[in-house]
Amino acid sequence: MGCDRNCGLIAGAVIGALMAVFGGILMPVGDMLIEKTVKKEAVLEEGTIAFKSWVKTGAEVYRQVWIFDVQNPEEVAVNSSKIKVKQRGPYTYRVRYLAKENITQDSETHTVSFLQPKGAIFEPSLSVGTESDTFTILNLAVAAVPHLYPSAFVQTIVNIFIKKSNSSMFQKRTLKELLWGYKDPFLSLVPYPITTTVGVFYPYHNTADGVYKVFNGKDDISKKNRISIMKSFYAVFGAEINLKGIPVYRFILPSLAFASPLQNPDNHCFCTEKIISKNCTLYGVLDIGKCKDGKPVYISLPHFLHASPEITEPVEGLSPNEEEHSTYLDVEPITGFTLQFAKRLQINILTGTIGDEKAEMFRNQVTGKINLLGLVEITLLSVGVVMFIVFTISYCACRSKRAN
Repeated sequence: MGCDRNCGLIAGAVIGALMAVFGGILMPVGDMLIEKTVKKEAVLEEGTIAFKSWVKTGAEVYRQVWIFDVQNPEEVAVNSSKIKVKQRGPYTYRVRYLAKENITQDSETHTVSFLQPKGAIFEPSLSVGTESDTFTILNLAVAAVPHLYPSAFVQTIVNIFIKKSNSSMFQKRTLKELLWGYKDPFLSLVPYPITTTVGVFYPYHNTADGVYKVFNGKDDISKKNRISIMKSFYAVFGAEINLKGIPVYRFILPSLAFASPLQNPDNHCFCTEKIISKNCTLYGVLDIGKCKDGKPVYISLPHFLHASPEITEPVEGLSPNEEEHSTYLDVEPITGFTLQFAKRLQINILTGTIGDEKAEMFRNQVTGKINLLGLVEITLLSVGVVMFIVFTISYCACRSKRAN
């Protein structure tokens, strides 16, 4: 009877020890298996989860637009008064819903090239009005002329066409015209072969971005989707947050990205105008005219967030807000997948977030399984240690009792 008891206690201790060892071994092995699976499925090649989502995104991606409606156009044009604006929006379009085309893999360079067709569908339920809403805005064509043609003689000739077309510094346009293009009456009179259609996003529909070439991550997963553009931005770690039950790291665009060349030498190419910029000492805006055929186009964060006071002072109606106007992306740290992002600029806003259905799928297939594996590891280790200790103590107690 004593032997049976001792054997049972020894067996329990042994089982507990084995469970503890197994649980301890499972920790690094489980992490290794997860890392191996993630690296395999994150590569942009046929058959992987990442490739399927990359070709045609399953999440809804929206471009939301807010327009600054000028409230005192005549006062500004005649008296150079402080401009008063009123923000109206959002007006929402669904974008990135078309699958990539002409996808070509290069096994030697581990890159993939593609075309990204462009399209936008207006979403009335996510907008404050319709595409027929009208705004008083800067006349894009008229405002660009002095910058493109600084010669006084040329500007005199141009002014004749401006007056003949009844154009002025400000104009009324519908949302649809402003964003997607309209036939400008002033440009239509210019006796030269120039583009007469003007729009913030023109041309867009039935066009395509590319050809792009990005790394597919086959040889180095850290280079996946890396691409060079005229102005590349970087993000820094902001915080760890919870996105619909999924732990993610939020990376934010730092204010240094829009700093003056004195603060950030990388921005020296984005300051070409020396007088208004006070010899490139102002910060918060970047000149991207080189990307726009020399037109005086600048980008900034919405409401000139993080911009010099000299830039915001002449405008009444601005309300810069870090939470509403910053750019960020939320990355799931184990897989490296971006689950939510918001790119916010002064003239265009691109946002995307993982939907409830996709979040549920991600929780079930990734986060849930990882959490379950971790729970099993801890449970095996904990139960094994407790059993080993309890049965070892019991066995020693029985031996001591028999000895007495």
